[in-house]
Amino acid sequence: MDKTVESFRITLEGEINQWNGFARALRKLDREAFDELMDMCRSYASESSCATNPIAFEPMVMSILLFQQKRIMQMERELETIKPEIVKPQESHEASVPFEPKHESSVQVVPNGGEQKRLF
Repeated sequence: MDKTVESFRITLEGEINQWNGFARALRKLDREAFDELMDMCRSYASESSCATNPIAFEPMVMSILLFQQKRIMQMERELETIKPEIVKPQESHEASVPFEPKHESSVQVVPNGGEQKRLF
């Protein structure tokens, strides 16, 4: 008889449990980030089970990458909606005024009480 393969969810939880020592050693903020990554893996458990891959870690990494890519795309869309219009330089008042560098003193007082001339 063929050996039955346990469900991916059970395999996934086993893999996550193998990382418990690593997770416990993390600082609080890192642990929270790690837990969030593991939740990302859990959210794609059904899709990962279709990968028919005996190594559970690979679908876990793909789940994390997919979830993070979705976040990046969402943030890019939000950024596009809040990004101010780009003002063309010829329409800007600042662009019509030529650049004038601030004139600083050519002598600088140094801590030992002396003076030092600037070369530029």
